[in-house]
Amino acid sequence: MNMANTKDLKQGSKGNSFFAKAGSGFWLIVLGAALWGVDPLFRILLLESMTSSQIVLLEHVIIGLVVAPILWKNRGELKGLGWRQVGALLFLSWGGSAIATLLFTLALQHAGGAFNTVLLLQKLQPLFAIVLAHFMLKESLPRQFGPLLLVALAGTYLLTFGFTIPVGHAGEFMQLGSLLALGAAALWGGSTVMGRYMVGKLKYETVTSLRFILALPLLLAITASEGAAWALPAGGIALTLVGVNLLLQALLPGLLSLLAYYKGLKTTKASVATLAELSFPMVGVLVNWLYGGEIITSAQIIGFILIWSVLFIISRQQTQEIGPGKKRVQQVAYES
Repeated sequence: MNMANTKDLKQGSKGNSFFAKAGSGFWLIVLGAALWGVDPLFRILLLESMTSSQIVLLEHVIIGLVVAPILWKNRGELKGLGWRQVGALLFLSWGGSAIATLLFTLALQHAGGAFNTVLLLQKLQPLFAIVLAHFMLKESLPRQFGPLLLVALAGTYLLTFGFTIPVGHAGEFMQLGSLLALGAAALWGGSTVMGRYMVGKLKYETVTSLRFILALPLLLAITASEGAAWALPAGGIALTLVGVNLLLQALLPGLLSLLAYYKGLKTTKASVATLAELSFPMVGVLVNWLYGGEIITSAQIIGFILIWSVLFIISRQQTQEIGPGKKRVQQVAYES
């Protein structure tokens, strides 16, 4: 353990509040997650001109050009990375950045106008993260995790189907938009664990840069194999609007959100981060209501409350079992 970590350990033992040591990191995660909430506003408009894979590819190209100088400047950090770190980075870039973003975009495309369902299902990310952290980081599962998981699944059901009972054709039960949204949530939940692991090894700017740049070869292959034509608007004004929309989507809910998120995650425990990430679906639903006219249903409210309650109980368990000083010891252990 180096001197910097020893200093952080001493500082981390001060304070007894619930968000002790999270500090500005907590609010950086709130900011990053809130920016994710405005992402569908840009993405839905872009789907009128391009396919899902084309949107995600161009988004990563724009961000890749912006972060390439950062990666070049910090290239010395890449020396000595082991296969474990390389695997984590590939999961972050291919799974969390390329495939998850593609699944989320497809979910919006196949949601049939039920965008709130796609947005609210993303609150299952922390549950996926908890399970992966149990196996990868050897973290113990929360008490009564089985019953809590059943409650969360009940909330997921309400978000997807409401108070109805899907019967008959299999397609009525396996709603494609919801399945795609769950796939994105699983990959992003896993990426939270991988990101928490990697920000202890590299600077958060380097992790963010690698997340986007390493995803480019996979996205190029996916887009090329798709074989879809690039149906961009012919008029200059329309093409400019699409370009501006794509640029804003890439830089705001894309790059800026992850820079804030990873910087905040460096000093914030995952259980506290789950509460901060509530800003994502809240902002998303608000934007969808203001600009899309979709009002959240009573079933969705109940489902969201069930999922949020599970996350809150898990978070309280972890903060009660591990004191502020010990939490920082655990964090330093990840970083060493």
